[in-house]
Amino acid sequence: MNDTSTERRIHVGCASGFWGDSQIALPQLLTATDLHYIVFDYLAETTMSILQRARMRDPDLGYATDFVTVAVQPNLQALMERRIRLVSNAGGLNPEKCRDAILALAKESGLSPKIAVVTGDDVSALTAQFRPFGSAADIASNRELAQAVPATLLSANAYLGAEAIVQALKSDADIVIVGRCVDSALMLAIAVYEFGWSFTDYDRTAQASLAGHLVECGPQVTGGLFTDWETVPDWVNIGYPIVSMQENGNFELSKAPGTGGLITPATVSEQLLYEIGDPGAYLLPDVICDFRGVQMESRGRDRVAVSGAKGRAPTPDYKVTVTYQDGYHLVIMMAIRGQRALAKARRTADALLSRTSRQLQANGYEDYSDTLVEYLGAESHYGPHSRVTESREVVLRIAVRHTERKALVFLQKESASAGISMGPGTRSHFGGRSSVQAVIRTASYLLHKEEVLVFLQADVDATAIAIAVSVVDQQAGEPIPCAAESINDDVVLAAETIQIPLSRLAYARSGDKGDSVNIGVIARHPDLLPILQRELTTARVRDYFSHLVRGSVTRYELPGTHALNFVMEEALGGGGSCSLSSDPLGKSYAQMLLDLEVKCPPALLAG
Repeated sequence: MNDTSTERRIHVGCASGFWGDSQIALPQLLTATDLHYIVFDYLAETTMSILQRARMRDPDLGYATDFVTVAVQPNLQALMERRIRLVSNAGGLNPEKCRDAILALAKESGLSPKIAVVTGDDVSALTAQFRPFGSAADIASNRELAQAVPATLLSANAYLGAEAIVQALKSDADIVIVGRCVDSALMLAIAVYEFGWSFTDYDRTAQASLAGHLVECGPQVTGGLFTDWETVPDWVNIGYPIVSMQENGNFELSKAPGTGGLITPATVSEQLLYEIGDPGAYLLPDVICDFRGVQMESRGRDRVAVSGAKGRAPTPDYKVTVTYQDGYHLVIMMAIRGQRALAKARRTADALLSRTSRQLQANGYEDYSDTLVEYLGAESHYGPHSRVTESREVVLRIAVRHTERKALVFLQKESASAGISMGPGTRSHFGGRSSVQAVIRTASYLLHKEEVLVFLQADVDATAIAIAVSVVDQQAGEPIPCAAESINDDVVLAAETIQIPLSRLAYARSGDKGDSVNIGVIARHPDLLPILQRELTTARVRDYFSHLVRGSVTRYELPGTHALNFVMEEALGGGGSCSLSSDPLGKSYAQMLLDLEVKCPPALLAG
């Protein structure tokens, strides 16, 4: 790694990985003595659905209120005294109202921060220019990609890049608030501004984008969700990440002194593979990143150096995500205990669904459009791989969907009857009657960058000005896939092999992108990668998840981190807030795969 210790560095902390993250983050980061910026990431696709619901109730909402009340209000004076600048996508669907809320609270404290707002991501007026999202092959094979834009949209937002944020930083803003942008753009903008990079310096912008990708989920890179979770100390005070970046783009990850958590090449590698598809073509509005050659190097306790990302010119399009209402759903949960609890739960679910289906028919409604029954505690999500045949305690979860809200009231009411008319040991609800929720779906499209006007309002009294965004002609040819579909025939297994769970050989992490889920699998030692290549074929992984995955499975390789990445389509029941599953974000998929039995020579386990 090309590291020069005397080279100027910028230090950027991340204090939020999602809307609702811990309140310990910002005060903890402020204990770091050398910090220039703090970024906050709030906007998952599911979050956009939540923000839309909030704006439907109150037009002054639609932004991440935690940014105002939890992050900024109690810490603004210290931030301004230390000249630590904040960059956040907390604006959500309403960046100006987010700014106004901060200014109102700041005024009460006698403070006057300069707040810049970037807008233009709302592209709901441009639906006629939307195009299907995905490659030509994807669109040909997937009818959902080619579907028309829904007639009535709740929101439509483009994933903006870093260029307007750079201009906001040049205006000397204390706080920059953005609406929808790619998560990594916050970090990239800071690096471009501080080091004066050109946006055509693609290897450096890829490195900074990688830094943003690694910290965008906060403590997920410092030991949160780590496969070897027992080795991660002090969850109570888990450290939030700090990036120390050099002008050449290489960077180190660390955390505030005295905090919990763990930073190792393994924890960082897990986050590298989180929620990515083709690691050789990670598409961002500012750069297409190639993460296959990324390398991790330990620099002592809780410090890891990262290098090796490559980049090339981006496509001329923005990704656009729309939200729209698609009926209603209801989830009820009840505890069932005692002998043969699982059998009682199954009979209870059958009775309630049959009874309410009859009531729907009698009252002139169609039957449920979709139902899902899960037995939490009995490994129902594992399907044929479940190891539970009987239980004395089960949480019965019934999820149903219908086009009409009133149709779901029957199950909402009837579920209480199970407490006296069905199996013994039944507690018919948790915390009161479940509520009927509107289903807010998301869909993705492409929109040419030239169609989108991005604006910067550098201060509350300033006039918003248009920011010219670079549009590069798309390079010839499709991104080269790095899928590895064949068995690694170079691996000749020893005569003596043992069957062991995959967890003995690898770390793993999974995450969602809409209705797709990816599982990153990292060899615990480079010598084990050939075994993973041989044992984890796409066919075997597809078969293992056949009870959950309806679409294709693709395998990719990342030789720099000795890893494989599996992308599974149509795997989350629609994904996000429109899924009936108890795991709509795919968090458990890696954990399930780690139980897969694989063959390995004992000698390779010795180290």
